[in-house]
Amino acid sequence: MGNLFGRKRQSRVTEQDKAVLQLKQQRDKLKQYQKRITQQLEREREIARQLLRDGRKERAKLLLKKKRYQEQLLDKTENQITSLETMVQNIEFAQIEMKVVEGLQIGNECLKKMHQVMSLEEVERILEETQEAVEYQRQIDELLSGSFTQEDEDTILEELNAITQEELDLPEVPSEPLPEKKPEKAPTKARPQRVDMVAAS
Repeated sequence: MGNLFGRKRQSRVTEQDKAVLQLKQQRDKLKQYQKRITQQLEREREIARQLLRDGRKERAKLLLKKKRYQEQLLDKTENQITSLETMVQNIEFAQIEMKVVEGLQIGNECLKKMHQVMSLEEVERILEETQEAVEYQRQIDELLSGSFTQEDEDTILEELNAITQEELDLPEVPSEPLPEKKPEKAPTKARPQRVDMVAAS
């Protein structure tokens, strides 16, 4: 279908990503080679045993020399694989460090822009204006409180006392002592007299 709307998609694969991929591919090839050599060494060891059983000692010795050479190659291959893996880890860690540095740079630029918008002079000006507004309000409060006469102040206090008295309006406590109440005797119930009935003789 081609490029949509004629725009090319930007590849997100970086040169570092390509390098890491190539290193991993080379490492995998070395591991495959290592596996193949290991299997071949096991076969040659069995062949050497068979040659010794057949009495072909010189041929077995030559085969073991070849086996020893391949084992040395196997050691070198292991070192190369370790080097490749170390390189991959270093590149990947460097990529992480680079992203951290980019993040710090973006944050630093953002702080600079904020400091440009809100400079020290601007903060001092705002604080000064706030202090002036507070002082102006205090002066207004003083003017308003000074506009009442003494008669007005007395009226306000009387109204305040009246409202307070309404809130606390309780019945008056009697000044005379209460009369003493004598305890009354409880009425005793009359016991019914027991009537002895005499049986007629």
